[in-house]
Amino acid sequence: QVHLVESGGGLVQAGGSLRLSCTASGRTRSIVDMGWYRQAPGQLRESLAAVSSSGTTNYADSVKGRFTVSRDYAANTMYLQMNSLKPEDTAVYYCNAVVEFGPVERVQRRDYWGKGTLVTVSS
Repeated sequence: QVHLVESGGGLVQAGGSLRLSCTASGRTRSIVDMGWYRQAPGQLRESLAAVSSSGTTNYADSVKGRFTVSRDYAANTMYLQMNSLKPEDTAVYYCNAVVEFGPVERVQRRDYWGKGTLVTVSS
């Protein structure tokens, strides 16, 4: 089991910045990939940014150049630095962790989710 807790959400004006954190606890040694998602009212959850166990990152086009994902492996924490925020960035932001388990010849993967943190960007 892995438990994820997000923090850092809040209200910010357009053009401002926020830094989200996601701290993992439990079987953190099994975590391989971590990522940030968001879900706006009435919309599907979308992937924003991810960071692998090797540090490789990737971003959705909608946030590329504005958001930066990073990971402190020792602290079991992932961050999302969000700059140049826009009203359309308003959403609940979720942390995701992918865990691998099982024997090498039959590795399985499981997703864990945090409860989310609300980001509101005013115009």
